[in-house]
Amino acid sequence: MPCLSREDFLARLLAAERPGAETILAFYDSTADAICRDGRCCFIPLSDHLCHRGDALFESVSVREGIVYALDGHMDRLRKGAESFMRLQPPCSWEDLRRHVLEVAQAAGEPDFGLRIFLGRGAGGFGISPAECPRSSLYIVAVREHAADPLLFERGVTAFASRVPPKQAYLATVKNTNYLPNVLMAREAAERGMDVAVTFHEDGTMGEAAVANIGIVSAQGELVCPPTDRILAGTSMLCALEVARARMPVRQSDVTRDDIACAREMLLFASSKLCIGIVRFEDRVFGDGTPGPAARWLRQAMREAMIRTGVRVGAAR
Repeated sequence: MPCLSREDFLARLLAAERPGAETILAFYDSTADAICRDGRCCFIPLSDHLCHRGDALFESVSVREGIVYALDGHMDRLRKGAESFMRLQPPCSWEDLRRHVLEVAQAAGEPDFGLRIFLGRGAGGFGISPAECPRSSLYIVAVREHAADPLLFERGVTAFASRVPPKQAYLATVKNTNYLPNVLMAREAAERGMDVAVTFHEDGTMGEAAVANIGIVSAQGELVCPPTDRILAGTSMLCALEVARARMPVRQSDVTRDDIACAREMLLFASSKLCIGIVRFEDRVFGDGTPGPAARWLRQAMREAMIRTGVRVGAAR
């Protein structure tokens, strides 16, 4: 194989096929401290501990109709994660990080897309010690996302109890890039021909899905979601709990299989889809096998709340 100069190597690298590059609308890389709109230039050095150690945090943010959903909620969760056992500080101020997110959103040039924020330990050695990395890294990527098929919300999704054990609480409550269990759950769902794998703790209580939170409408008509001491505090779930208070009792407490068995509805909460009705869990079919009334009105109420509290791209920052 050839041993190339820097210029020739970069030219070959940029000319190579990059699956997925066409979905990148714009990105920020703190190494260059600049935004670029060519997805073929979106690289992360392998020596960044984000890559080979998973020593990083991330956030997935939805932008709809030019409005960044729950930006401050995502920023707050990212900051809490950084100040946790991760002890990870961004390469800029938190105010500048938020500003960079909005600048990338504006550079995307489209009204509907997803934002991915990665706060990494930074480039350094190939060992395990964070001390190898003198400066943290920040990558913000605007990614083209296909809108969910409207029929999905009419059809609902199916779910089952995953064989993949839930993460330990200290990892589950921080949105870090150690996502192998989540990947295995997604593969498990595909192999079973179902939509959503749901974890259960050793004590039999419900955890979460691979990239979503789960709740139920109890037999008594309450919206019940698991407490956030062993799962990620999803921004969509927290929004649902807030807006639901106007129409029904709300409670955060453990959810058991028996609770699911007698529930009126089962719900999935995710940033990109807000709320979807789970129409079947294992052998339990809810209602008439289509999303129930809570799933329908909650999604609309959540959308209205996200628009009302969101940040418009291009507005004052």
